[in-house]
Amino acid sequence: MARLAARPPPWALLLAAALAVSAFYYLGAGRESFSSATRRLRAPPRRAPTRAPIPAPIPTPAPARFHLLMMFTKAARSPALQARAQTALRSLLRLARLGPGQVLILHFVSEPPSRDIARGLLRPLLPDLPFRCQVMFHDVDVLTEKLFPIVEAMQKHFSAGLGAYYSDSIFFLSVAMHRIMPTEIDRLIQVDLDLQYQTNIRELFEEFDHFPPGAVIGIAREMQPVYRHTFWQFRRENPQTKVGEPPPDGLPGFNSGVLLLNLEAMRQSQLYNRLLQPEAVRQLTEKYHFKGHLGDQDFFTMIGMEHPALFHVLHCTWNRQLCSWWRDHGYSDVFEHYFQCEGRVRIYHGNCNTPIPED
Repeated sequence: MARLAARPPPWALLLAAALAVSAFYYLGAGRESFSSATRRLRAPPRRAPTRAPIPAPIPTPAPARFHLLMMFTKAARSPALQARAQTALRSLLRLARLGPGQVLILHFVSEPPSRDIARGLLRPLLPDLPFRCQVMFHDVDVLTEKLFPIVEAMQKHFSAGLGAYYSDSIFFLSVAMHRIMPTEIDRLIQVDLDLQYQTNIRELFEEFDHFPPGAVIGIAREMQPVYRHTFWQFRRENPQTKVGEPPPDGLPGFNSGVLLLNLEAMRQSQLYNRLLQPEAVRQLTEKYHFKGHLGDQDFFTMIGMEHPALFHVLHCTWNRQLCSWWRDHGYSDVFEHYFQCEGRVRIYHGNCNTPIPED
């Protein structure tokens, strides 16, 4: 007779039932079923949500700055200088027009009393300007201290008197302006105060854009036979020379009443900086037998005879000189060849205290 399979005891059935219930609750406690878990494992991994890139701030362009410098010293003892400065500043600011974002910066080289006078002259002129204008003052003594070591050697050749006087250094400021002014100033116009403006000064700044390669300074020709006289010995030894001859083919020298200084080009020019060295100055003054008394103007004239490519020659209408002293002092026969100037005058220059035509 076959044996029947043994039945499990009742306690074993109870244990199995308890384990089944526990397993059900354990598996059911998860948040996903088996099938959803399978889909999750097969799905590609989720990427973290990407944020839109934050745009970089657009830089605000720096305002275009137009730097204009004037020497204004010892004004307290010279009512005539004050009157000339008033004429110059009034005509300058009345005709000046600048675009949006452009600033005219007026630099004055002064001592404290002259600084106060300049402020008084400017006070009624500045409030109603249709453009931005800033005023900066430079102490003449501070600049002189910086200049003297640079220009001391040349002063004896281009100054009145026999010595190199410390106070005379300021008359050579334009020669070494590129070493004095901050490097962020790359262009600057230096003007005398015996001027009357007939046009927008912004147009003069546009002349920088016409500098030929190698030019570092913009300057107009001298309109009297000053350097025909100064170079007399060199001219006698070199009868075919153009030195001292009138335009258009001659080299009459320069007048520093209006100076366009490309400071960055001056800093970069090895030739120009070599010409500032005492030995270079000595060699040229000996070659040309040069002895002058007009400061920076004499220096520019002398090196212009040797290296004319350093200069962008301004049209005479940008510095229409009015002085005629040399007409009555030995040069009446050739004077008009130097003095003539065709075209609409943009700036009158009342040099040697010559009256300027009324507006």
